[in-house]
Amino acid sequence: MAEKPAHNWRNTLKRRLLVSVLLLGGWAVSIEARLAYLQVVRHSHYTERAENQQVRTIETAAERGDILDRNGNVLAYSVEVDSIYVVPTEVGDPDAAAAALCRALKDCEARDRSTLAERIRRGRSFAYVRRQVSTEQAERVAALKLEGVGFVKENRRFYPNKELGAHLLGYVGIDNAGLSGLEATYDSLIRGHSGTMLVQTDARRLVFSRLERPPTSGATLELTMDQTLQHIAERELRVGVEENRATGGTAVVMDPLTGEILALANWPSFNPNTYREARPETKRNRGVQDLYEPGSTFKIVTASAAFEEHVVAPDDLIDVSAGRIKIGKTRVINDDHRYGVISFTDVIVKSSNVGAIKAGFKLGPLKLGEYVSKFGFGRRTSPDFPGESSGIVWDPAKLTDSALASLSMGYQVAVTPLQMAVAVSSIANGGSLPEPRIVRAVIQDDKRTPVPHKVVRNTVTANTAAVLTEIMEQVVERGTGTRAKIPGFTVAGKTGTAQKVVSGRYSRSDYNASFVGFVPSRKPQFAIVVVVDSPHGKNGYYGGTVAAPIFQRIADAALRLRGVTPSVNPQPPIIVDPRDGGNRPLQVRGPAELPGRNESSPQAPVKGVPDLRGLSARGAMQAIARIGMKARIRGAGVVVDQQPAPGSTIEPGTTATLTLERRITANTESSSSGGTQQ
Repeated sequence: MAEKPAHNWRNTLKRRLLVSVLLLGGWAVSIEARLAYLQVVRHSHYTERAENQQVRTIETAAERGDILDRNGNVLAYSVEVDSIYVVPTEVGDPDAAAAALCRALKDCEARDRSTLAERIRRGRSFAYVRRQVSTEQAERVAALKLEGVGFVKENRRFYPNKELGAHLLGYVGIDNAGLSGLEATYDSLIRGHSGTMLVQTDARRLVFSRLERPPTSGATLELTMDQTLQHIAERELRVGVEENRATGGTAVVMDPLTGEILALANWPSFNPNTYREARPETKRNRGVQDLYEPGSTFKIVTASAAFEEHVVAPDDLIDVSAGRIKIGKTRVINDDHRYGVISFTDVIVKSSNVGAIKAGFKLGPLKLGEYVSKFGFGRRTSPDFPGESSGIVWDPAKLTDSALASLSMGYQVAVTPLQMAVAVSSIANGGSLPEPRIVRAVIQDDKRTPVPHKVVRNTVTANTAAVLTEIMEQVVERGTGTRAKIPGFTVAGKTGTAQKVVSGRYSRSDYNASFVGFVPSRKPQFAIVVVVDSPHGKNGYYGGTVAAPIFQRIADAALRLRGVTPSVNPQPPIIVDPRDGGNRPLQVRGPAELPGRNESSPQAPVKGVPDLRGLSARGAMQAIARIGMKARIRGAGVVVDQQPAPGSTIEPGTTATLTLERRITANTESSSSGGTQQ
């Protein structure tokens, strides 16, 4: 019987051990490979995910500085509001989350909901749901307690006066950046510097560390604008535009001595709080961006140049009897009326195109072009308005006779309302062209830095400015600008009516009606320009019937606002009688009634009234007070005429009428002992 082989259990054990070792080795290699892949190949990816889950860096916006008017009234400020954000990686169901958020916001459409869901689905570390929401919306979203949804504070710009000064202030976008007006021009100053907040959380998303770099607030702007005067200008401009059924209009109010812009109104306007809803044309700053041909208001430049170059004097006679002038072979320019032979003063007072053209021809294109440049036309006037139009001015060397004729009466030159305000200010202040400014000071770190006033250049001499002021007064007193009269004040002004260019041709139905002037004319407080675009109302389209009444209403309210005393037959001053312990006020009617004078004692007639010509108002008053006379003052400057005449015999208490003018002559300069008021 054969013997069975012994079972080789050792071989079996070896095979099993080998298989186990191979399996364990493969498992170990795969683990090491996976670890190498995660920590080497995918290291940056998972590091970024860990940081996104554990560390969040949130930018905190800086608070924009306020904007104030010249009296400290707040025109623009920032308020803190909530913005809603989402961390997409922490949201399980994007569609459900988007639907819940839209229900809480209550103003989502189907497209908004799908856009939000797609934004969450992209899987980025941070995405805004809605920025700068209302308090009610923030509370409803917070009540949902959705995973991955949070809130961050942002600053929203707020304009408490709504439309007031909208074109000057501008508006701010959702990213806290100025997009228009002063908000854009001075954005780097107002905006400040953003801060950052580093937040670390644990696995349960509980914050255990917070590191914050606070933002730096922006500077505050103090404007030259007067909030009340701005309201007056906007109110009267709007009434005028609507009354005359016009397309729009602009009013600029300046201090002619400093160049400070006290008000700049445009209509139509918009609310900067809701600027996205405004039509583009309502957001345009007409005062510095819109160009127009000024028409007859530009004749003040022609007249200034003529006086400066001594080619025409105010009393020179100009023959405009034909009422028309022929330029070249075909062009004929007409006056509205036939005036006959009139002085050059009346050429301006009656706004004769023919007379202005004749003066322009005497000047020639080069000289007239020189004064157009001197008055600031053809270039930007202010650093506060980077979007300002420079205007259109022809090269004087290329002016034909026809172009020179047009320029002399205010055509073939395009200007802005602000440029006209600056030009008329230089006449009002005696011949200095001021740089217009809207920013009065910058306030930062409790330090106020004023913006200095600047004179760009001299345009004309003081004598020319004085003569032109007298002529402009007559424009209002008896010329085309009578509807600009203000009771109790002398007003200097000039009307303008110019056809608009439509589709490359001058329109027969659309005009720009304008009025420029300053008040009081002898001691100017305000230079005002009013331009009305395309009036079609019952007042017609002339500057004297459309723009002058708006000027009158703005100027009258401005004078009352500032408390300017009347310059025509002013009320006598009130003084206190020292004999009554200062309790009894007296109204002074003349030097003879001053306290301490014995009215009952008889006085002899005064022989030889002194010659007061060449004296200032103060010097003349002192001279006649010594002889017991009263005085009635007309005008301002130095005495050029007096009644009674020098040397006359009069009774004590007689009233002398003194006529004062600003005109400077060799005689008045040498004879004045009391100082000349110009």
